[in-house]
Amino acid sequence: MKSTQAATLTSLTSSGAGAWAPWDHLDRLESEAIHILREVVAQCTRPVLLFSGGKDSMVVLHLARKAFYPQRLPFPLMHVDTGHNFPEVIEFRDQVVKDLGVNLIVRSVEESIRQGRARVRLESDSRNALQAVTLVDAIHEFGFDACLGGARRDEEKARAKERIFSFRDEFGGWDPKNQRPELWDLYNAHVHPGENMRVFPISNWTEADVWEYIAREGLDLPSLYFAHRREVVARGDQWIPVTPLTPPRAGEQVEERWVRFRTVGDMTCTCPVPSEARTLADILRETATSTLTERGATRTDDQTSEASMELRKKQGYF
Repeated sequence: MKSTQAATLTSLTSSGAGAWAPWDHLDRLESEAIHILREVVAQCTRPVLLFSGGKDSMVVLHLARKAFYPQRLPFPLMHVDTGHNFPEVIEFRDQVVKDLGVNLIVRSVEESIRQGRARVRLESDSRNALQAVTLVDAIHEFGFDACLGGARRDEEKARAKERIFSFRDEFGGWDPKNQRPELWDLYNAHVHPGENMRVFPISNWTEADVWEYIAREGLDLPSLYFAHRREVVARGDQWIPVTPLTPPRAGEQVEERWVRFRTVGDMTCTCPVPSEARTLADILRETATSTLTERGATRTDDQTSEASMELRKKQGYF
């Protein structure tokens, strides 16, 4: 990882050999994201970058390094750990933090459960929705007035109608009717004490844009994003990974298949997709022909209702 990160640093001050070439769509998206990141730092007192080690947060971290290079990042990173993350992703997260020498704050859903701030019925239940409690508590603990993250509009219907600067009340709740206009790329990040902004620098990017940018910038990613052999069981239209938290049910047949993950969240609700895409070029070709969004194809917690995500966001979910 260190060699790739070092090579990537050479592109942080300019566009390199192609500096005078006409801008392509990735250049425009990158410029917009850097503008958003700089607006957050200019307007907000205590921003934080939510970082899980997944592909979208890796892209936002890379954009932030570009936006403020050669200075160090003007904000810390924070991960709300569900306790159900894939071990490969946590290991990757920690390696990135070590290599870059950035400040990472970790707050745990498990601790929120121990404190009685959040409740679970079973240990194997998804903790995605519970992240809202831990996140809002951390926002108040550190006094964060802006949380940067890698959410994109093409992920899900509720994401699609959210602004780039998403206003949240003192409980972290999102009211789609109480949002601010963003005409001419002008953003209003003013909040009262206790309120905060959730800011999405790559909101206008697609999944394909993210993968093209990762390939162009030479970014490292957790191995789960690439095809590998894994034990899974078929459950409805999805493949469920066999893990200690997601064992096969009675009557289910365990199979070993070539799969990869399009998103790497809570393992209790994140499903792989059949794939033999072992390189970035393979993934780009596969993404171009996919008819389902990554959340639609891989997240069981979004299948319970068309309004699942919107309801979680109103309760403080990122």
